[in-house]
Amino acid sequence: MALSRISQNIRSFRIAQGMTVDQLAVRSGFSKGFISQVENFRVSPSLKALNKIAEALGIEMSLLFQDDVQTPDYTFGKLTEGEELSRDNGGHYGIIYHALAYRQIGRSMDPFLIEYHPSAEERDFMMHETEEFYVLLEGELDFYIVDEKNCTRMKKSDTLYMKSGLPHKVRLADGCQYAQALVIYGEPGK
Repeated sequence: MALSRISQNIRSFRIAQGMTVDQLAVRSGFSKGFISQVENFRVSPSLKALNKIAEALGIEMSLLFQDDVQTPDYTFGKLTEGEELSRDNGGHYGIIYHALAYRQIGRSMDPFLIEYHPSAEERDFMMHETEEFYVLLEGELDFYIVDEKNCTRMKKSDTLYMKSGLPHKVRLADGCQYAQALVIYGEPGK
């Protein structure tokens, strides 16, 4: 197989997952320059390097060698096997994101398991370009929509469906030291 096909497949998988060259570099342990050289077929990566890149992409290495790469119709996973990632500087605010469907290439939904821990700093209101479905699995949260006056206390098994573009923020309820939620973001613009 031509190196150019492998390089194009790496780029295609990266882009299909909404991943930047920087993010792939961090996940794979290689430099941004090396990933860029691989994607532009300027270097011939070893099988060991290709395996690390495939793992960082969440795919089997064999997919990098296929001529006509097709995305799988389904992928199984577990809530406990989500890929921890940095999103919206969440760690700074005691929020940990676990991507649950990162292995599904070309997906139109992004499900996350989110953990909330006490933090000295509170995140300000934020908005998303996507609709959002939210299920509180554990703990209690105060969910603010639009402003500080519009607050709803969410308890285990409470849900929220929210349109795109609504300012919102979440705060652990008084006395709660841990909460966990399942959040599904839709495809932007849909």
